[in-house]
Amino acid sequence: MKRICACFVLIINAVMLFSPACKKIEDLFSFTVSNESSITIQSTTPVNLPFNIISPDVTTNSSEQFKNNNTDVKYVRNIILQSLQLTITSPSPQDFNFLKSIHVYISTNSENETELASLDQVPAGVNTIALIPTNAALDIYVKAASYTLRTQVVMNQILTQDVTVNAKSKFKVTANL
Repeated sequence: MKRICACFVLIINAVMLFSPACKKIEDLFSFTVSNESSITIQSTTPVNLPFNIISPDVTTNSSEQFKNNNTDVKYVRNIILQSLQLTITSPSPQDFNFLKSIHVYISTNSENETELASLDQVPAGVNTIALIPTNAALDIYVKAASYTLRTQVVMNQILTQDVTVNAKSKFKVTANL
């Protein structure tokens, strides 16, 4: 019985010892890819109804970013969204009081869209918001030369002028050896 307990304690200690090491090794092969795009919410957007806004294609330059991190697209095995931050760039001093909820979707010419991030209760009085990322696998989108963002908004109030929003996204990339 002592031998079984000793083996069990040894196994538990080994797992605890190597778990941080595995995380550190994974961190060596992980890096962040950042992209920015601009979204314009038009003053003609209806109130209390979902409304879609299509952004121009976002050029990823991911191959270059992979190369800068000493890897190649063929070694990338997992990409997830770490953060998506929206900041109003014009007009000044506009805030997000007009916005009730927002959902952002990503697609490419050859791939169907998937939800990227959302925020169902937009806080009042701020001009920057952080959306809640999904855990969707985004490899096929970020590896592509470009992707398209579709933003679905529900408005609280009528806008008197167009609002331009900068969307800054950060993707966590994990690559193999």
